[in-house]
Amino acid sequence: MLAEIKGINEECGVFGIWGHEKAAELTYYGLHSMQHRGQEGAGVVVSKDKELTGYKQLGLVNDVFKQVKFDDLSGKIALGHVRYATQGGKGLENVQPLLFQSLTSGMALAHNGNLMNATALREELEKEGSIFQTTSDTEVLAHLMKRSGEINETTISEALNRVKGAYAYLILEDDTLYAALDPTGIRPLSIGRIGEAYVVASETCAFDQIGATFEREILPGELIKINQDGLTSFRFAPRGKRQMCAMEYVYLSRPDSDLNYVNVHASRKRMGKELAKEAPVDADLVIGVPDSSISAAIGYAEESKLPYEMGIIKNRYVGRTFIQPSQELRELGVKMKLSPVRGIVEGKRVIMIDDSIVRGTTSRRIVKMLKEAGASEVHVRIASPPITDPCYYGIDMSTKEELIGANNSIEEIGEIIGADSIAYLSEQGLENAIVKDKTINQGVCMACMTGLYPVAPADEKEMDISNC
Repeated sequence: MLAEIKGINEECGVFGIWGHEKAAELTYYGLHSMQHRGQEGAGVVVSKDKELTGYKQLGLVNDVFKQVKFDDLSGKIALGHVRYATQGGKGLENVQPLLFQSLTSGMALAHNGNLMNATALREELEKEGSIFQTTSDTEVLAHLMKRSGEINETTISEALNRVKGAYAYLILEDDTLYAALDPTGIRPLSIGRIGEAYVVASETCAFDQIGATFEREILPGELIKINQDGLTSFRFAPRGKRQMCAMEYVYLSRPDSDLNYVNVHASRKRMGKELAKEAPVDADLVIGVPDSSISAAIGYAEESKLPYEMGIIKNRYVGRTFIQPSQELRELGVKMKLSPVRGIVEGKRVIMIDDSIVRGTTSRRIVKMLKEAGASEVHVRIASPPITDPCYYGIDMSTKEELIGANNSIEEIGEIIGADSIAYLSEQGLENAIVKDKTINQGVCMACMTGLYPVAPADEKEMDISNC
C-alpha cells in the first residue's frame, strides 16, 4: 500500500468565458495555468445554439485535453474546472463541471469551496424526491435551483441563500453565464476581458495565460450575469467584511496572481520582511523551501541584510510524493522532491524559510538533510502563524489531531523538527502583509490559525471536509 505525504491542498479552480470563437481552447489554457489548484480531474462544457456539450476525465489538464477534439466542442461560451478530490470522492462522476439536461434546457455547474450545510440540504432534498448522481456538495445547488423550474438570477439567488460556507460558483445555462461569490468572499474570483469576450477565473494568472486583461474582483454576495445584453450585477446577500483566505496568499495561489487587488508574490515578500522584523537571528544566509516559500525568503533576506541563496533544489519532474511506509523510504521520498545544495549550506548558519508547517514530518526531514549537507546551524522561520485548526471552507486540511501546531508549543515543534531555533510570523504580521487597505471593509480569514471561523459550523455535520 502506498501512502501520500499529506499537507495542504487546494480544492479546485474554475474558469468561464463568454463570447469567444475559441472558448473551449481558451478554457484549456486557463485551466492549465491553474493546474496547481487541482490535479485529480478536469473538464469543460461548451454552449452552442443553447445546446450544452461536455467532456471531463480524471487526470491532469494536459492528459485530459489531449483526448479532446476541439471541433466537437465548438461554441462561444465555455465553463471549465480543475478538481482536487478528497478521500472517497475521486470518481469520474464528481469531476466538474457537472452537466444536467432537462426537457427545456441544459445547465452546467462548477464550484470552488465547500458547502458546510450540504449534508442537511441533501437529506432534505432526497426526502422531497431529488435523486443525486454524485457525492459532490456542488450538486446540492443544482437541485435547489431547479426546484423553482427556470434558472435565472432570482432562482439562483434563492438557492445561494440556502447554502452556507465559502464558495465561488460558475453556472452556465443555455446562452448565459453566471458567477457568484459567497457573502464573506473567502474564495477568490475575478472578471477579465479578452477583446469583446468576458472571462471569469479563480486566479488572474489565467487571464495572463490567454492574453486577457483584468477588470475587477467579484464582490462578496454578488451574482454576475453575462449574456448578449452584456454584464449585469445583482446582490443576493448583504456584503459583509471581505475575509479572503490567508492560505491563498501563504501557499495556494500562483505568485503571479492578484487576489483582491493584492499580488501574491508581493504579499509573500512582505510576510518575509515582517518575519525578519519579528524574529531576527544571527546567521550567514537565507534559503527558502521551493516553491511557495521563495518569495518570503527573498523578503526576509532583504530586510535582514543577509544574502539569499538557493540552498534547496526542487526536482521539477516529481509530482506528489507517494512513499512506502518504512522510515528509510520515507527519507528517500523527500529527497526525490527536494535536495540541499552542499556547496551553499556547508559550514554555514542557515535560516530556512517555509510558508507553513502542517504535520511537521517534511520539515523534520528537510532540516535533517541540511545538517547532513554540512549546515552548522538551521534556524527555521515560518512565514505564517501556527496552523492549529482544520479548514471547513474548501481546503483539504489535516484533522486537528494531525496538526503539529495544535498539539505542541512552538518550542516543542522546534525540538521535534530538529531546528536550532524556530519562530512563526504573528497573526498581525500576516494581516499587515496581506490587507492592502483596512479602511474599506477588508480583512483576511485566518481560521486555520486562530480557530475563529467567519462562517461558524453549526454542528458536526458541517465540519466535514469538502467534497467539492
